[in-house]
Amino acid sequence: MEQNTSSVYTPPKHFLSAATIVLNDHKEILLIKGPMRGWEMPGGIVEEGESLTDAAIRETKEESGIDIEVVKFCGVFQNVNKSICNTLFLAKPTGGILTTSPESLEVGFFPIEQALKMITIENFRQRIEYCLDSSKHPFCVEFENL
Repeated sequence: MEQNTSSVYTPPKHFLSAATIVLNDHKEILLIKGPMRGWEMPGGIVEEGESLTDAAIRETKEESGIDIEVVKFCGVFQNVNKSICNTLFLAKPTGGILTTSPESLEVGFFPIEQALKMITIENFRQRIEYCLDSSKHPFCVEFENL
């Protein structure tokens, strides 16, 4: 069997994302309604050369129109099979106006209990619950989703 002796390096294909649980002064959570996954917290892929917190701030602004201040790193959810690491942060709004985008059909702040009922993807609900429970910080949740 011939070995490939080529010096070409193929980097691994991993995805790193940053998402925020944004709580306003009324203890309401910022949610966006995406075109594919329904209601969820704002977030997205970290770009090359971008820090995790900068990505969380940028994605929140792009998807909701809201400016934020990151308050705390909460933890990581890792989808092992899909090579996706989702970093999660607590944040507070500092300005901006609720605005939809191509990534968000609707945006708004919702009471926690209502927000959790609106989210149909169980894993997304679990992420919010973990972020809201400071006794779990920092967390590293590894799961396999085939």
